[in-house]
Amino acid sequence: MEIKENLKDGNKAFEEGSVSKVLFKFALPIVIALLVSELYNMVDSLYIGQVVGANGIGALTIAFPIQRLFLAIAMLVSVGASTAVAKASGEGDLKKIQKIIPTAITLVTMLSVLVLCSIYLFQDKILISLGASSNTLNYAKTYVSIILIGLIFNGFTLVVSYILTALGNSKITLISTSIGAIANIIIDYILIVMFDFGIAGAAISTAVSQLISAVYAFYQYKKAVKGLTISFSLKNLQPSMALTMICVGFSTFVIEISDAVVSVILNNLLFSSGGDVAIVTIGLITRVSMFLFVTVIGFSSAMQPMAAYNYGAKNFTRLYEIIRKSIIDVTVTTSIVWFLIMLFTKEIMSLFVTDPAIIETVVPAFRTVVSVFPIIGVYYVAIYYYQAMGNVKSSFLLSIYRQIIVFIPLVFILVKVFNLGVFGAWISFPISDAISFITSLFYVRKAYSSIDDMIETEKVKKKLRKTAIATM
Repeated sequence: MEIKENLKDGNKAFEEGSVSKVLFKFALPIVIALLVSELYNMVDSLYIGQVVGANGIGALTIAFPIQRLFLAIAMLVSVGASTAVAKASGEGDLKKIQKIIPTAITLVTMLSVLVLCSIYLFQDKILISLGASSNTLNYAKTYVSIILIGLIFNGFTLVVSYILTALGNSKITLISTSIGAIANIIIDYILIVMFDFGIAGAAISTAVSQLISAVYAFYQYKKAVKGLTISFSLKNLQPSMALTMICVGFSTFVIEISDAVVSVILNNLLFSSGGDVAIVTIGLITRVSMFLFVTVIGFSSAMQPMAAYNYGAKNFTRLYEIIRKSIIDVTVTTSIVWFLIMLFTKEIMSLFVTDPAIIETVVPAFRTVVSVFPIIGVYYVAIYYYQAMGNVKSSFLLSIYRQIIVFIPLVFILVKVFNLGVFGAWISFPISDAISFITSLFYVRKAYSSIDDMIETEKVKKKLRKTAIATM
């Protein structure tokens, strides 16, 4: 399929038909792409929990902030690039799209390699600062040393996935990410169960699977977008475009990196209050709650190119509808997933660990942490909408609000000042979610008001044009 055909099909979907149908169409591959990114670690946790035990889960928990950092870098470029492509598509600017894509690929590679080298140089110090103990340090070091290479490939796959979605092509994304997930499950079983490679086997499996997914995505991408040359050369990096991508995607980067920051703080707070058991508990909570987060982020991300396109095309009435339907759809979908997970929490946790004491600890903790999660979809829709509009200030403020402004001070107060220990950490989550939800309603109302103003402005312009034509 030529890029012009991709643009034609994508444009038609963005500007016509049911908003909910289009939203689900484009949200599904994004949800799967993000789920696969999380699934690599989740599958590792399943095997490691059963074969290595609690210390293995603890090591994966220590490695989580590093994985989150690489995901944050990939999302920074992915969101920035997809928004730029969607806007250029709405404006019909093919030449601009041809410059955006190589810039995005080069940028994500540069940033990922830079971080990789830094982590290798200071690995022991970094892992200890992340909460590694004498029981988990060697496991964590083995795992991180191997997965770092694979994380670069995963970043490439995510960037390509977002670009293809912005062009209206979602099938390739679905297949490439599924291939990676299936490969990881198979290789994990071979290396961990059959050959007893332990945590090293999990890391090798993750890296190889991410490479397989990236190779397939690259091959199909070259077929889908003919005439574009993808190169990692610095010559293809357009500084102004790269800066724009970083500015637009920065809010998403902050969302992802704030998870890493919170993870580091929680690891240290929980270790001081509950030891390795508390570290294992938050690790399991984080992995299972990802099923909820990918749903929210997937729908919000799908909304973003739709909003950006219709904003560029000055179709403000549809833009209004996109926000409204996005909020409804993400809330309903997340509520369904949330209900199922809450219903089968014990059974799900039993897949990761066999120790009854840990299961009895993690089940009520998890239910407390995600108790009001369905309402948080509004918050993420607001963030991604302001990103799509290029409103860096509002999107950035919202992106740091929940985790940095509300959660971190709150968890310190409840755990240290009120001496609530691990329970204080657990209840900090729903309180932060509720506060963020209330705040996001203000921003959604502000967005509606702004769109109403744009609609009225366009009506005035049309009347003036008609008057001018009539007087000629």
